[in-house]
Amino acid sequence: MASRILRRVEDVIDLNYVGLVVATVFFAWSVTPSLLPRDWLFQGLISGLNAAAGYGAGCLLEWGFRRLIRPRLPNYTPPQWIRRAAELSIVALCVAAVCYMLVRSADWQREIYGLMDMRGSGTSRAAYLRTGGLSLAVAALVVAGYRILRLLVLLIARLLNRWVRVPPRLAPVVGVLAVAVVVILLVNGVLTRGLFSVANSAAGVANDTMNPNAHQPAAPERSGSPQSLAHWDTLGEQGRWFVSHGPDAFRIGAVTGHPARDPIRVYVGLTSAGPDRSEEQLAVAELERTHAFDRKVLVIVTTTGTGWVNASAASAIEYMYGGDTAIVASQYSYLPSVLSFLADRQKVAVAGHRMFDAIYAAWSARPPQSRPKLLVYGESLGSQGSESAFGGLNDLRSKVDGALWVGPPNTNRMWQQFVRRRDPGTREVQPIYADGLSVRFASTAADLGKPSPDWRSPHIVYLQHPSDPIIWWSPDLLFTRPNWLSEPRGSDVSPQMRWWPLVTFWQVAADLSNSTAVGDGHGHNYGTLVLDGWAAVLPPPDWNPALAEHIRTELDLSTAFERAVK
Repeated sequence: MASRILRRVEDVIDLNYVGLVVATVFFAWSVTPSLLPRDWLFQGLISGLNAAAGYGAGCLLEWGFRRLIRPRLPNYTPPQWIRRAAELSIVALCVAAVCYMLVRSADWQREIYGLMDMRGSGTSRAAYLRTGGLSLAVAALVVAGYRILRLLVLLIARLLNRWVRVPPRLAPVVGVLAVAVVVILLVNGVLTRGLFSVANSAAGVANDTMNPNAHQPAAPERSGSPQSLAHWDTLGEQGRWFVSHGPDAFRIGAVTGHPARDPIRVYVGLTSAGPDRSEEQLAVAELERTHAFDRKVLVIVTTTGTGWVNASAASAIEYMYGGDTAIVASQYSYLPSVLSFLADRQKVAVAGHRMFDAIYAAWSARPPQSRPKLLVYGESLGSQGSESAFGGLNDLRSKVDGALWVGPPNTNRMWQQFVRRRDPGTREVQPIYADGLSVRFASTAADLGKPSPDWRSPHIVYLQHPSDPIIWWSPDLLFTRPNWLSEPRGSDVSPQMRWWPLVTFWQVAADLSNSTAVGDGHGHNYGTLVLDGWAAVLPPPDWNPALAEHIRTELDLSTAFERAVK
């Protein structure tokens, strides 16, 4: 009975048993721990894609064996009952292996949730068994898509042989090339442009959305105010939020216990400048209008894709310096950072470079004794744009009074140089560069004091969590074991995580979409660690632990409010 059922299934799905075994191995790899916790639904999608890749690899291995090795072996065909028994055993063992790995995976996920001080939902053993069914459905869809392409190749080959008289041996090759060219052109051309065009249009609509909790500022120190050269309706959703929130002089004074000034916040949206001047020219004009060059501190922020500015990072420096600050930021894209990274990564580099150069020229034209301290800030893709303004460490140190870069992508040029040239014996997740004399890396506030108190100005700080996939994702993960998985793990990375060719690349890539869906201090969620970062970069003269805690409490309250209403 079982043999008859198996034969019918075989006829319908044309199951390749070597492919099934390798798909099971890839599935088992995919449910091993990654950087961030996953519920059963998300894991099912990822594991299905990995299983499909494994099935394809297995089919390729089986084809190679049939064509290259089997002809050289003695010709032996086992009886039908032995073959069926072997096939049933393979299916049973694969099902048992999948169930076992799902049970283990549920335990691993609970461990990762515990490392991040989170309570997991949908990670019980019973719930996690659903991952297997979803993975099977996803893998089946991918394999079906491949088979449709294969049928298309065979159809083209027959047509070429019949109409153009292409030799039978050559026709399939030409068919494969024809389909490959069409697919590549569609993916790299029509589909890619269409995808990003649609995404950009949708993001543009979101950019024009008026959040009911964002109100046009009345203070002249803010862009978008009636006195501003950058009009309120041109700032975009993120820009309007940035200039309409944040502490004023009264709130800063209440938190710090000292008299304060209203901070300056300058923001330029994609449509703010108009045809007669560039965004950076408008930004400089806004800084001049608000007398930003007369403040104690001027911070140039390179935003993420949509123009987002980390509210905690902005407010922290304003509280620290009693509002005697100016922060300037601009928008360079409608797309979220992930899509900006894929579609127009060069745009953030160009935007960051131009903005810094324009502001630096205006700043450096003033007498040194009367100009503000110049700081640069960037988070995620914004750190890449901020880095691009400098030719190297010496150029950076000669132009700014400090730099704070948070969660830098693995492709950041300067970050790569510092990490690769780290001091011998230090880990990639917590590198020490040149004994920490200029550049320091930290995942906690305590790390900022290491390795020694000798830290030459200006201070350059990178904040990076061991569990942040934005930092550790790289194409190199496809075939190369990274140092951060060869060395002792970071404190919030599962000791059970292993590197597997191909699979780890896709696992960490999948983690990118969940990078902020964790608690403060993990993943790409840096919380109030940015306050400690600013305190390490350029602390004010009256800085003390009590003041730091007052500001930290206020930042936590502001973050909770923003999450509730934005």
